[in-house]
Amino acid sequence: MRKNILTYKKSGVDINAADKFVKFISNISTKKKGKKTLNNIGGFGSITNIPKNLKNPKIVACTDGVGTKIEIANILNKFDTIGIDLVAMSVNDLIVQGAKPLLFLDYISINKINLSKLKSIVGGILKGCKISKCSLVGGETAEMPGTYAKNKFDIAGFAVGIVEEKKILNGKKIKKNDLVLGIPSSGLHSNGYSLVRNLLKIKKININKNKFLKEELIKPTKIYVKEILNLIDHDLINGCANITGGGLTDNLKRILPNNLNAEINLIKVRPLKIFRWLKSHFITDKEMLRTFNCGIGFCLIINPKNLKKVIKFFPKKYKPYTIGKISSGKGQIKINGRVNWEY
Repeated sequence: MRKNILTYKKSGVDINAADKFVKFISNISTKKKGKKTLNNIGGFGSITNIPKNLKNPKIVACTDGVGTKIEIANILNKFDTIGIDLVAMSVNDLIVQGAKPLLFLDYISINKINLSKLKSIVGGILKGCKISKCSLVGGETAEMPGTYAKNKFDIAGFAVGIVEEKKILNGKKIKKNDLVLGIPSSGLHSNGYSLVRNLLKIKKININKNKFLKEELIKPTKIYVKEILNLIDHDLINGCANITGGGLTDNLKRILPNNLNAEINLIKVRPLKIFRWLKSHFITDKEMLRTFNCGIGFCLIINPKNLKKVIKFFPKKYKPYTIGKISSGKGQIKINGRVNWEY
């Protein structure tokens, strides 16, 4: 009588499916025109050329995920945009220090390999890399039965950027009377989704039947790389901040010198419709401002004389506007006024 032979596949891990996925990534990631690139997909490690035009290059590294926005993707069965979010969450941090994104790696952990789902996710990652002008040089896909429930997964990303030492944005260029500009976000980006999902649960809202929420909650994060790097090349930025979890207050505080404050006038903030909708469900101003970007996805600190020049680098939808100024102080954020949620 034949014994019941144990296999990895019977235990829930399909190596053949994983191999097919790696082959798929390798094929689409090497379909590039122009300069020759190294094919790293499928190897043990990734090799990348260092740009030759930098005299004293410094490496900047970031890592992040998209949080529970993946649960919205699962509900909507839409996975082609969260890869853009994944790239955005790291590269938008890189540019805060003046770094140009160079390479990106992803990590996808999933209950069971679903080629269609994974292809959609990676398609978004590649799109995000294209927008950021960086290379997807590798990653890892882990099939983890028992760790994740059926259809559940998580994604994380790791980005490396490079910056000329003299162009590093470290707060030293920020001066008294500089302007603080807010650059509009595309929406929620990838922060605050646990609060949003709890609200949906309490209110028993089916987002598949709500066109507005169906579009807004899966809208990908705006990638600011092109505009910010252009401004850096023209020496038009004294400092900048990616507005993620913690909102304006926590993120601006991270870049301020110890002898300067940022005075923010909340009445100037232009909240997007999705934030006005959230606020209408009895969320306090304080909670809104510490959880969400409230319509400002990125901040710039600039010399007032450069305002008109800076604005010209942005498309109409994302034109920055003044929300405050820099004053003498102790590295604190001073908040004035209240957000006009009826804007």
